[in-house]
Amino acid sequence: MGRLDERVAVITGGGEGIGKGIARRFAEEGARVVIAEIDEERGRTTADELTSSTGAETLFIRTDVGRKSDNEAMIDAAVERWGTIDILVNNAWGGGRIGRVEYKTDELIDHGMAVGFRGPLWAMQAAFPTMKAKGYGRIINICSLNGVNAHMGTLEYNAAKEALRTATRSAAREWAGTGIVCNVICPAAKSASFRAVMAEHPELVAAADASNPMGYIGDPYEDIAPVALFLAGDDCRYLTGNTLFVDGGSHINGSSWAPELPDEA
Repeated sequence: MGRLDERVAVITGGGEGIGKGIARRFAEEGARVVIAEIDEERGRTTADELTSSTGAETLFIRTDVGRKSDNEAMIDAAVERWGTIDILVNNAWGGGRIGRVEYKTDELIDHGMAVGFRGPLWAMQAAFPTMKAKGYGRIINICSLNGVNAHMGTLEYNAAKEALRTATRSAAREWAGTGIVCNVICPAAKSASFRAVMAEHPELVAAADASNPMGYIGDPYEDIAPVALFLAGDDCRYLTGNTLFVDGGSHINGSSWAPELPDEA
């Protein structure tokens, strides 16, 4: 018996990084997993890999989380396939660019809020009726230390993730009597977005590890997914509206992250 036997989980950005690590852990624990992913090849490959390696039932649905209709469609797909949704993990992120506050464009800010805030909110709203009717729901929103610590260079990401943290707390309070709990993970992990930034700025790799109190940036499957598993399960029935910093202690004294930013748009 797995800890998530027959639970239905929708995971955005489930094709790689933190999303893939969580999807793998959930599948191993018996969940039926929807991989909601904008990259079709990556999403289908991940879904097929999980079914092959764990025997779990999986479903891929191409999802642009910046579109309201796509968020609604991924929830509808889970309910149509398995009759319910029990767990929603809002993890997807894409785009953004390191740069100074004064050069951030309206397009960057709009994109960040659409993908990082409005998309997860649309997904929560779409999942709510089914979860409320069942009297059971687990919403896990992946936010970021970038927003908490006001990391330099990533204004659109920071703002969207902090808006999502606030929305999570609001939903937790309003939905507390429904059996739905809503929590946040702020991870320090080698996510897809982290790897993308490090690929552009390889000089920051060693500094990133050195800045962590435990001396390394976490692994999505080994370090982040087990906490998501707890938040997704029955043991989390009395925990809601919380932010769990799964970060090797990075949040304790803030962050020394201070990259050199170009003085240009």
